[in-house]
Amino acid sequence: MHAVSSSPEQSTSRTLFRLSIGVFLAGGFLTAVVGLLVPRLTITFGLGYSRATLIQFAFHLSYLIFAVPIALAVLRIGYMRAIVVGLTVMVLGCALLICATVARSFALLLFALLTLSTGITFLQIAANTVVTVVGGSSQAAARLTLLQGFNALGTVLGPLIGAMFLLGVVGHGTPGSRLWAVIPFVIGAVFLTGLAVAFQRYRDLLPRPAPASQTLVLRRTRALLCNRRLAWGAAAIFAYVGAEVTIGTLLPNFLMLPTTLHAMPVIAGQMASLYWGGAMIGRFAGAYLLQRCDAGLALFIASATAIALTTVGAFNVGSGLLASIALIAVGLCNAIMYPTVYAIALPIDPTEAPLGSMLLCMAVVGGAIIPLMTGALADRIGLPASLMLPGACYLLIASFGWSARR
Repeated sequence: MHAVSSSPEQSTSRTLFRLSIGVFLAGGFLTAVVGLLVPRLTITFGLGYSRATLIQFAFHLSYLIFAVPIALAVLRIGYMRAIVVGLTVMVLGCALLICATVARSFALLLFALLTLSTGITFLQIAANTVVTVVGGSSQAAARLTLLQGFNALGTVLGPLIGAMFLLGVVGHGTPGSRLWAVIPFVIGAVFLTGLAVAFQRYRDLLPRPAPASQTLVLRRTRALLCNRRLAWGAAAIFAYVGAEVTIGTLLPNFLMLPTTLHAMPVIAGQMASLYWGGAMIGRFAGAYLLQRCDAGLALFIASATAIALTTVGAFNVGSGLLASIALIAVGLCNAIMYPTVYAIALPIDPTEAPLGSMLLCMAVVGGAIIPLMTGALADRIGLPASLMLPGACYLLIASFGWSARR
């Protein structure tokens, strides 16, 4: 009996998927560690929520500023080389974060975060698109959801590891404590360097795209802007990233409130891993379920549940413990949202996919704007009540899911 050999396309898809696991894992780890900088700044420097959430503003701003030139670069150099560039820029961002932490420079910290997120923008456009396109569109949502599960695994490891270094020594301000705080970024830099070497080795795994003039690219982009499904999907991603980042960032502060759990900073930071852990479990389960149920309907149910849970947390319904559990459980609802919206909204035509990905990636700027607006509200009306803003974001996602039913 002879073994059935796989086709070159299947072999390429498997190799790409295995390489992408590391990309999604590293991205999730660093994103969660960056979120811990907000409670660190509110405690160490006594910053209000408005200024502390500038962390997320700087981190997500690059998605809007650099998405267009990065998409053009992807079209010029190809997916694999673009991922190598993105990983290299992320290594530089980690190095700058180390310098900013040691020097205690808030301005350098914001610049370092912008650099790190610029590298992630390369990965958002190149890695998300190629995983969605290579391997067929019928299972694109399930495939991307599975990879997002590894991203969520990174977001679980980030608070568990990062809280010990970033929140376990807050308030001391000694050179030794600052050196302790750079360890998560050192871990990230080493891992990203290994990934960059691996992708460089397989840089010719996929053919480079045919060259296209910038005039043609702009013409295609204008046409895509008229694509109602893509435009609505971009709005849903804006709302989703804004809501997820806001809740994940402010959750440690929420858990430290006397009216909720009154947790110690390091414990509250580590408990944030439960929020991201819900997303991890939901994504692995969702990768299975989305092969068997309607993606739009699943998206609607998850969004409606998130609205109810956020309301319980915002109004402290029942008790502080119940409110805390409800807010943590929103992570489970978030699980399938990003990959499902992305797969539904992305154009099927491979020639339009990178540009569609660019527009969807620009919508990630919601992670800069919604946390900043919520932080401003929190300084005025209190942290719990301000969470109704990210809660309202799920209304738009629910509408998109309902409209996208099969």
